[in-house]
Amino acid sequence: MNKGVFRLFIFLLGMLSVYSCRNDDDEIIQSVVTKVTPSDSVLGPVKGFFLLNEGNMGNNKASLDYFDYATGEYHKNIFPERNPDVVKELGDVGNDIQIYGSKLYAVINCSHLIEVMDVNTAKEISKITVTNCRYIVFKDGYAYVSSYAGPVLIDPNARLGEVVKIDTATLQVVGSCTVGYQPEEMVIAGNKLYVANSGGYRVPNYDNTVSVIDLETFKEVKKITVAINLHRMRIDRNGLIYVTSRGDYYNVHSNTYVINTLNDMVESTLNFPASELYLCGDSLYSYSTEYSKITGKWTINYTIYDTKVRRVVSRNFIKDGTDKLIVTPYALAVNPETGEILVGDAGDYVTPGTLYCFTPDGKKKWSVQTGDIPAHIVFSTTSLQDYK
Repeated sequence: MNKGVFRLFIFLLGMLSVYSCRNDDDEIIQSVVTKVTPSDSVLGPVKGFFLLNEGNMGNNKASLDYFDYATGEYHKNIFPERNPDVVKELGDVGNDIQIYGSKLYAVINCSHLIEVMDVNTAKEISKITVTNCRYIVFKDGYAYVSSYAGPVLIDPNARLGEVVKIDTATLQVVGSCTVGYQPEEMVIAGNKLYVANSGGYRVPNYDNTVSVIDLETFKEVKKITVAINLHRMRIDRNGLIYVTSRGDYYNVHSNTYVINTLNDMVESTLNFPASELYLCGDSLYSYSTEYSKITGKWTINYTIYDTKVRRVVSRNFIKDGTDKLIVTPYALAVNPETGEILVGDAGDYVTPGTLYCFTPDGKKKWSVQTGDIPAHIVFSTTSLQDYK
C-alpha cells in the first residue's frame, strides 16, 4: 500500500488504545550527538541542515535533528532539550519543514499545527493552528499552507481542501482559499500559487487537478487537469513545474509531468515515477517507491533528470551498491554547494531510520541513525547555537 495509507492505518489502530505524551514530571529527553565526519571548513553560506522525522501516526513521535558541517556532528532529537516547557514536544507526524527569514517552520500534520521556532536556537516562538496541514511555501511576508481542512480520515465524501494564508510577522492566519480535494505540495511562479490536489481521502475517486491561485486576490482562478493523485511539485529557473502523480497502485502507474507557467498547460510527460523530488541547479533528483496492489511488490528507482537538456541522465545516482541496503527511501536533498546527496531510509516505519550522505558521484560518505521516518530536510545558512 502507499506510504500515506500505511501510516493512516497504523494511526487508526493506535486510536483503539490510549497513548500518553510527556507530562511535566517526565525527564527531559536529551539529544544524542554523533560525530559522523571530520570537521569541515565551511566557506559557503550553508552551515548545516535540519531533518524533520515524521514519526508514525498516533504515536506523537515527530522529532527534529540537526547536522553541523563545521563540527561534523549529527544532533538527534534536539527539540525537547531546547523546549523543556513544551509538554507534547513536536507532536504527531512531521510533514514539512522550511526556513523563512529568522524562523524555522515545522508542519505537524495530525496535531493540526505549525510549530514556529527561532532558526538560530530551535526554540519555540509560537504555534499556529491549521487543520490537517500538509506543506508550506512563502512569498512577500506571507506563508501559504496546504490543508485537507477536515479530519484525518479516508472518506469518499471528504470535503474540498484549502490553502491557508499566514502573516509571518504576526504569525496570525489572515485568509484561506478553497482548492481541490486533499491538496499537497505547492510552488509559486510570479504572482501565482500552484497547488497539487490528490483526492487521496476519496480513493478510488482521486482528484486530478492543479489549482492556480492569484495571490493578489487570493482566489482560485483556474484548475489544470494533469493526472490522478498528485503530490510533489518543484519549479525550475525557466518557470517549468514538475508535478508527480502517485497513480492508483493498480493499473495507473506513478509518473512525472511538466506544466509551463507561461500558458498553464501540461507541456510533457517525463515517463518516470517519482515519490520525492529535489531540484538542485538544472538537476532534478528523484526516488520512486512504487507499490503495486496487483503484484504486492515495491519497485525502487533513483533518477536524475537534466532540466536543461530535458532528458534522464541517470537511472541510479547511488553508484556503490548502498542502494541495496536502503529499505525504504524517504528523505531526499542535495547540498547546493557541495553536491552531496542525502537519502533518508525509513526502514520499517516504526523504529529509528538512517540518513545516508553520498558524494556527488554516488559513493557513500557517511551514515547515521535518525528518528523514526526521516522525511524532510532544509539547509540552514546559520549555525545552530548552544541551547544552554
